[in-house]
Amino acid sequence: MGVSRVVPPLPRDMRETVLPGHAACHGCPITMALKVVGAALGKKVILVVPACCTSVVVGAWPGSGFNGSIIHVAFASAAAVASGVAEALARRGINDVHVVAWAGDGGTADIGMASLSGAAERNHNMIYIMYDNEAYMNTGIQRSSATPPGAWTTTTPLGKKEPKKDVARIMIAHGVPYVATASIGYPHDFYAKLKKASKIKGFKFIQLHAPCPTGWRFDPSLTVKIAKLAVETGLWILYEYENGKITLSGPSKPYIDKSKRKPMIEYFKLQGRFKGITEEDIKAIERYVDEAWEWIKKYM
Repeated sequence: MGVSRVVPPLPRDMRETVLPGHAACHGCPITMALKVVGAALGKKVILVVPACCTSVVVGAWPGSGFNGSIIHVAFASAAAVASGVAEALARRGINDVHVVAWAGDGGTADIGMASLSGAAERNHNMIYIMYDNEAYMNTGIQRSSATPPGAWTTTTPLGKKEPKKDVARIMIAHGVPYVATASIGYPHDFYAKLKKASKIKGFKFIQLHAPCPTGWRFDPSLTVKIAKLAVETGLWILYEYENGKITLSGPSKPYIDKSKRKPMIEYFKLQGRFKGITEEDIKAIERYVDEAWEWIKKYM
């Protein structure tokens, strides 16, 4: 099966979304992703950010590194605040401003899950982006429910034992209009999904896989390579959900055939967090991945 390439042009001014002087670590996926958000949605965006790496990276007004409107909120409340902003804009008849809740996996899969579920159930007109770096990075690399099994964190020094929580599937169960997975390794695919989400009324959810050099223990030059390896090994599946059906995204299409996937060890060996991974952990991950692919095939 050939690779279907989604290659829309990214506007040249996308680099203006994140300003020089931001506080991101070298190789941080956050600034890469925010530039794509700016390219896709333009300048009429209100970004709602809970406590997370991004609130540190962009900083607070008047020294913010994000070139646009941003609201910093308490950890659990991103979806709730974004819901209120979306409703306020609608009441005032303002229809050309995108409301984006932008939160990490801790603020989404764990602490923010209640407000996220409520906003999805009420179908507020907003885009929720979960940048998934698979742990609480800015507070000391503690495990989250999105941390994969076998991964070292400061609170799982022998490797996490529980499976990764599938937040995208939880959102699909809410019956929202649009759910997608994306990867920092495929910015054109992420761009296309943001453009589509911006044209759909109601609640949209995108889970963005975002490798963290600091927390995952890899060289900052490898962020994109590791993001791509997650897709090429089948560990991270790119898809869209609309109208009760799943569509596999171009970069993931070849890997529906298991024989075409790269060995998972290629992904694990580049990351210090998997230094102590066991054969038992790898088998558990393989079972999880096989089940995820079977679920995708069922709803295609």
